[in-house]
Amino acid sequence: MPARPPERTAADLLTTFGAAPHQTPRQPPTSAKRGRVNRPTAPLRGHARPGHGWSPVLAPLPVYQASTREIGGLFPLLVASPMPAVGARIGYDVQSGGAFYCHPVEWVLRNGLATNPNIAMFGEPGRGKSSTVVAFALRMLNFGVRTLISGDVKGEYTPVVRALGATPIELGAGNHARVNALDLGPLTARWDTWTVRRQRDELSSVLGRWVQLLAALAESQRHPPSVSDEAALAAVLRRLVGASDGYTRLRPITIPDVHRELASPDPQLWRDLRYESRHDFLHQLRPMTDALANLISGALAGMFDAPTTVAIDWDAPVQSMDLSRLRSRGDTAVAVALTCLGAWSSLATGLRDDGDIRIVVRDECWRQLRLGPRAVAAIDAELRLSRLEKIIQILVLHKLSDLYSVGATGSQAVAIAKDLIALCSTRVLFGQSTRVADDLADALALTGPEHQRLTGPVNERRGRALWKTENHPAHLVQTVLSSFEKRLFDTNAQLRPTAGRGGGVGRSRG
Repeated sequence: MPARPPERTAADLLTTFGAAPHQTPRQPPTSAKRGRVNRPTAPLRGHARPGHGWSPVLAPLPVYQASTREIGGLFPLLVASPMPAVGARIGYDVQSGGAFYCHPVEWVLRNGLATNPNIAMFGEPGRGKSSTVVAFALRMLNFGVRTLISGDVKGEYTPVVRALGATPIELGAGNHARVNALDLGPLTARWDTWTVRRQRDELSSVLGRWVQLLAALAESQRHPPSVSDEAALAAVLRRLVGASDGYTRLRPITIPDVHRELASPDPQLWRDLRYESRHDFLHQLRPMTDALANLISGALAGMFDAPTTVAIDWDAPVQSMDLSRLRSRGDTAVAVALTCLGAWSSLATGLRDDGDIRIVVRDECWRQLRLGPRAVAAIDAELRLSRLEKIIQILVLHKLSDLYSVGATGSQAVAIAKDLIALCSTRVLFGQSTRVADDLADALALTGPEHQRLTGPVNERRGRALWKTENHPAHLVQTVLSSFEKRLFDTNAQLRPTAGRGGGVGRSRG
């Protein structure tokens, strides 16, 4: 029987990767006995008890010195994260153990890690999407980046906003707050400081957004607007706002004003739009007029069709629009509210003067997407302008099919919705079922190992996700919340037992 080869030491292993390392042996402890100083002498390996520094091997240990190239060959998994250490510290990279930072704007500027600052998050309910958004928003405050929650459907962000000293806008039953969907907002405050050319350009942009908003709202009432409808809306809006008066002043308008102008048109209006008669104008535009009438008298009556009654502090660190009281009115009402708030908030953030970066969170945006092609096109336009307007758009979705349920298969709306992923360079993938993970892997061109992580390690803990930019491999990241964030943001609060309520979920009394 051949003799076993001698075991190789670490020094022998290191010589395989280069020159033999230089070993600096430590001096063995002296054998001279020392006097006892207020405590018994601990054994060389320490006391075998928790907290007493027990070591599995004898100390002192030998020390080896080698170059990083040699040590890297011996321990190839000890590598630093290639992502820049700038921005919000989200948590740690599960594979390397290093800290993971996120700053989408810096990712665009540095080495082309991303082509746009937008983020799309996918994950089943309860996987930690919203808590990760909160952590990101709070930590970006250190860099002067403010956040707008454009429609908090579940009221999850309200405690965070209040803790930061701001007052969220709460719409719905029992609240008298009103937000005019056609509010001019900061446009009127800056109008006199602009040149005539700047006034014309800014007003044309705002009127274009309003036309798309009204068209999307009409589509939510099952009336797809025609080109003639949009031309009539544009003409009515320009007349109402005072654009035909030589840009001398602007008048506040509401959706009922637009409806009134369509229902009782001025003779000059239908002549300018080349209708043969007043009757022809009313007949051709009756579906659009009725669609706006349904909005005025429907589930959202008085909330988005009246002058704004709340003063928004756009300098607040985080601002939110709470729609949790609208859930009892159905998904369509919530979706219409999200569409109105999206247009309103985009006007306010787009006309800011400070030039700072802003974060706009579109939580539960799948509701808005289901309103129809116009709503999809509105989100598409906002994502395309994110670099120009210095806005980090965050879309929070459940699964990939949320983007495909906006219309018939093969329709233009579905095609636009699919392209929304391409407009979000950063994709954060939380825990998913196998079938949904397969769809995401195909759509995002995940590699085999990335696909395995999405169905395996990602599901092991809440808050764990694959962070992938379009020009870089995915990172398995664990979000770490501070005690302050855990107290403020608890999406399971409704499931926990409270004082005065018997039992609780999953608990027995007594």
